[in-house]
Amino acid sequence: MRWEDFRSSDNVEDRRGDGGGGGFRMPGGRGGLGIGTIIIVGLVGWALGINPAILIGGLEAINGMGGGNAPQQQAAPRPGPQTPPKDDLGRFAAAVLAQTEDVWTELFRAEGKTYQDPKLVLFSGATRSACGGAQSAMGPFYCPLDQKVYLDLSFFQEMKSRFKAPGDFAAAYVIAHEVGHHVENLIGILPKVQQAQARASSRAEANNLSVRVELMADCLAGVWAYHANARFRILEQGDVEEALNAASAIGDDRLQKQSQGYAVPDSFTHGSSQQRVNWFTRGLKTGSMQQCNTFSGPI
Repeated sequence: MRWEDFRSSDNVEDRRGDGGGGGFRMPGGRGGLGIGTIIIVGLVGWALGINPAILIGGLEAINGMGGGNAPQQQAAPRPGPQTPPKDDLGRFAAAVLAQTEDVWTELFRAEGKTYQDPKLVLFSGATRSACGGAQSAMGPFYCPLDQKVYLDLSFFQEMKSRFKAPGDFAAAYVIAHEVGHHVENLIGILPKVQQAQARASSRAEANNLSVRVELMADCLAGVWAYHANARFRILEQGDVEEALNAASAIGDDRLQKQSQGYAVPDSFTHGSSQQRVNWFTRGLKTGSMQQCNTFSGPI
């Protein structure tokens, strides 16, 4: 799929200096595009998605990390120019964001609701969000306080080299996952989870809620892919495999085994490799938001 053939979203806030992206092209994917993301979560290792400390009110995501206070609204930096990026990586991200806008606007409208587009903040190294500081090592994340997705595009190369999960559609899945958190926020899931986390009787219970939020975002990413393909014919041979490979590569069980030799299910914050694959596949096959209720029954 030639992503450059699609429109670019205007909801991109480029904080990468001159916005040129250094001429870096993502290797490994068709058309010179690849994929990836990283987030360091202590002993859990590398994981993907919303920063758990931001999502669940600052409760500890793993043993020995985090704190007990809910995140406070912080002064964010002055927004950068909201014009489509000119570099390949930036244009790719803007094109994927535009497709999420088109799909979710239509799905919300079908339910008599109005979809509010999130902003995508591109940065290099570090920046600030309403949820606190953002650094490249955190990986991409969604901040519900300012309704923005934060992304350092260098994560594409890291994912390819560290997790062996290349491919442009895998990259699109990662962005769609973060937008899935925005959808969760709009329909009221994130505030409810934060409240439930505050009432949790144990860290294992709090972590289980985080896992359910992450798996729901995986499912919503699948829903996006279903409708984007129906509307734009974005899928090519091997694309689904790219996304499933990325989902599997960032399962908590695989990451923990890589970092410490064994897995501790009660400490999972994003879900196992099989869970992530299963929920993304459910969304991709059904195209139904109603099939993404990870809070009802086992996961």
